[in-house]
Amino acid sequence: MLTIVEKVLFLQEVDIFSYTPTEDIAHIAAITDVVTYPEGFSIFKEGDISNSMFMVIEGDVQLTRDKSIVMTARSKDVFGTWALFDDEPRVVTATTVGETKLLRIDKDDFYELLADHAQITQSVLKTMVKRLRSLIERVGI
Repeated sequence: MLTIVEKVLFLQEVDIFSYTPTEDIAHIAAITDVVTYPEGFSIFKEGDISNSMFMVIEGDVQLTRDKSIVMTARSKDVFGTWALFDDEPRVVTATTVGETKLLRIDKDDFYELLADHAQITQSVLKTMVKRLRSLIERVGI
């Protein structure tokens, strides 16, 4: 179990919250849950309903699509981010590589938080736009 302070310190290092002030990160930390999964556990599968975002505290999570590895999420990596912004099914399968500890943010809790804290909305959107621009540059669109 992590304290709120430990969660805040961790979340400050996660890229999606890089533009979020510390006082707002404390609000985010309050809605996170620490979850631990054993090796080989399927956190979610391609096609599942999206309802949570995850951040890796310890361990690795392999993200696959059609059984091909898309990426391996490691400490402070975020996956399932789009789950907080749309209702589309998952596009990858997330499976633990060894015992893995994660922070989870559920969509409903996140929406409730955003309704009360516009600054968090702005900072997260700023990071998402930065990610999208980076992706567009890599693809060459």
